[in-house]
Amino acid sequence: MQQFLEESKKVSREIATLSGEVKNRVLNEMADALIENCDYIVGCNEKDMSVGRLGNLDDALLDRLLLTGERVEGMAKAIREIASLKEPVGRTLDGWVTENGLNIQKVSIPIGVIGIIYESRPNVTSDTAALCFKSGNVCVLKGGKEAEHSNKAIANILRHVLAKNKLPEQAISLLPDSSREGVANLIKQDKYVDLIVPRGGEALIKYVSENSTVPVVKHDKGLCHIYLDRDANHQKAIEIAINAKCSRPGVCNAMETLLVHKDVAGYILPPLHEAYEKYGTELKGCDATRKFIDIQCATHEDYDTEYLANKLNIKIVDNVDEAISHISKYGSGHSEAIISENYSIVNKFLNEVDAACVYANASTRFTDGGAFGLGAEVGISTNKLHSRGPMGINDLTTFKYKVYGTGQVR
Repeated sequence: MQQFLEESKKVSREIATLSGEVKNRVLNEMADALIENCDYIVGCNEKDMSVGRLGNLDDALLDRLLLTGERVEGMAKAIREIASLKEPVGRTLDGWVTENGLNIQKVSIPIGVIGIIYESRPNVTSDTAALCFKSGNVCVLKGGKEAEHSNKAIANILRHVLAKNKLPEQAISLLPDSSREGVANLIKQDKYVDLIVPRGGEALIKYVSENSTVPVVKHDKGLCHIYLDRDANHQKAIEIAINAKCSRPGVCNAMETLLVHKDVAGYILPPLHEAYEKYGTELKGCDATRKFIDIQCATHEDYDTEYLANKLNIKIVDNVDEAISHISKYGSGHSEAIISENYSIVNKFLNEVDAACVYANASTRFTDGGAFGLGAEVGISTNKLHSRGPMGINDLTTFKYKVYGTGQVR
């Protein structure tokens, strides 16, 4: 492990100084290579899917694991979009001249070696590798064992493109020891690794956050809420509430609890119930909700659960203050939304809810680097420091001060 990381650290100095022109050319070649090897990637993925089915992975996990020709094309498209983004390295973030004539420039630079720990989604391998390369960083990737064949196939294809361009393959590496002990070792290697980015289940995030000696930007669970206010447009509310849960239930920006103002519950819950039944959504609700629709009873444990499945809690609240209080208690700081035509209520919600992304009259499903126009993202950061929300290429840089003098001494 130490020798492997020493090499990664050594390589990082070369990758950090690559020109934007070189990086963009290589990234576009990587996208082409994914398309050219699509059948091979899908074949490797089918091995993972077969193991997953035998292991009784649930439908949401299998959906995140699945690669089709269309999804591989999406991965290639994401890399091309990353290549088209503005160069993140060498940006002048600020600049000034001091009284004694020092010219100080605050300039963006790569972070260095970034360890990314993730679970079942193999597209993360190509997304994060491309983002790190574009931002001049070396990445050490630790994917989930359920996507082992897919991740190896994707990483090897990207590494082959690096080698073809006479660039070090170590710029994109899979962690050689994929065991729990390997992860435990990686997160202690602060001499060689500059940042750890864990994205996945609550247990993984907790373990890495509590045990890493390397700085961590965590991508925690997505306990997302939508509050339907008394002044919500009902058609808009139903469309958004359905989209936020049913478009893709197994992702972190899907809604897990719907909060409904008591004054509109009587006439908005029945059509919502009917719509959710069409999608096969399992509903749980508070006692007040169950007076209007026949569903299971929701518990405190349910409100505190990221389902990542086609399940939804519904709770009736007295007002926006109770909605904000509920979100403060159960939310994970990811994405929260309000549906309302009342400007003052909307502003109150947006200002007082503590989350990386807060929405007015839009689905939480937009919390995504691509949807935000940032390109693909490493993940959705729930940190408050360094990076928050979709973590794109600019968040994979830090800065240095370049100070130009004319002989000044102190």
